[in-house]
Amino acid sequence: MEVKVGIVGCGVVGTGTVALLLENAKVIEEKTSIRLSISKVADKDWSRPREYEVPSTLRTTDYIEVIESSDIVVELVGGKDFAKRLLLEAIEKGKYVVTANKHLLAEDGEEIFKKAKEKGLMVGFEASVGGGIPIIKALREGLVGNRVQNIYGILNGTTNYILTQMLEQDVSFDTALKRAQELGYAEADPSLDIDGWDSAHKITLLALVGFGKLFPFEEVYVEGIRNIDLLDVELGKDLGYTLKLLAIAKRMDSEVELRVHPTFIPSDNPLAKVSDVYNAILVEGDFVGKTMFYGRGAGSRPTASAVVSDIVDIAKSMGSCKSQSWLWESKEELRINKNFYSRYYLRFDVPDRPGVLAKIANVLAEYQISIASVLQKEKVCKVAGREGQPIVPLVILTHKAYEMDMQKAIREIQQLPVVEGKPTIIRVEEEAY
Repeated sequence: MEVKVGIVGCGVVGTGTVALLLENAKVIEEKTSIRLSISKVADKDWSRPREYEVPSTLRTTDYIEVIESSDIVVELVGGKDFAKRLLLEAIEKGKYVVTANKHLLAEDGEEIFKKAKEKGLMVGFEASVGGGIPIIKALREGLVGNRVQNIYGILNGTTNYILTQMLEQDVSFDTALKRAQELGYAEADPSLDIDGWDSAHKITLLALVGFGKLFPFEEVYVEGIRNIDLLDVELGKDLGYTLKLLAIAKRMDSEVELRVHPTFIPSDNPLAKVSDVYNAILVEGDFVGKTMFYGRGAGSRPTASAVVSDIVDIAKSMGSCKSQSWLWESKEELRINKNFYSRYYLRFDVPDRPGVLAKIANVLAEYQISIASVLQKEKVCKVAGREGQPIVPLVILTHKAYEMDMQKAIREIQQLPVVEGKPTIIRVEEEAY
């Protein structure tokens, strides 16, 4: 059986996909009895240097030529507008599609999935989350017998590298970011990564596969690592925690928490050991319990591996009715719960004198927030405060509290005369393993 594959976009991932399909064609055929052949590869600029030389007979600048000549169309352009038009045009013409475009699917995927369902076609998006980690397939097939309860993910290699540098090399956020850019791990404008949007797109798609609903992206709580202070990384380490940008999807009956933010997790947690640019996803199901998936979250070859995985799955199913099982829709009325329930790490810059803790504790108590432990670093002294006294960091770890209560309490505490500047608030997840 021969299946023709067309690719639109020949950047890093596109080039890797072409290389894999050409170099490992015999391997794939031996394993599957399917001969995958590249029909055409479209790119607007073939003068750019690439790690792999695409044969001139396969090149085109016309994406329509790719659609017309292929059974499966692979979109690796990125962005939203053109990519969306390309996918919808391909589906309208009866073509199966594969994409790595988490941005598009998380924000505008409903129209694409609906159109594909109407046509009885599949949308493959394994490469949109976790690079070479086969997490979509694991959720869709390996854990199909489970009711997925929780998903925790370190889903962005750039931010994980930065936080690893801060933890292990004792460098500031700015220094760690500069190192990431020098190594090619971060873009010149790293906003999508460091502000949490990339991870938010990915956890939205994981929730789609795990819970059976594409939640409105604007309802996802997103907070990045741009304002993380090295002091908090160090104090957290003293308390037995490691800081990660964690993407979280939790289900409790008909409510789902969907959030991305800096999170302290116990340093003996397997997720805390995931360093540098690696990704990891922990999934908890009602029967399987907790399972963890680990690997390279980006890069030409790992992501190409995920793209080809979708191509092969689609090729195996072409002409059958299997497409309906790829993306299930929950019959339950699920909704986002923004008032999540969590433990908190709080740091206040306060004068080193009696009575300060009592004032802060009184406000927390008003909102039913219980203190678990307190840490005050007398040797970590900042410049003198408003009354000329030394300013020291006061760290409070709380028991579980509701997010809305915590935000109200923090706003009130910030107005206290004994608190200098803006308090630091970092959520703590003890149950991530």
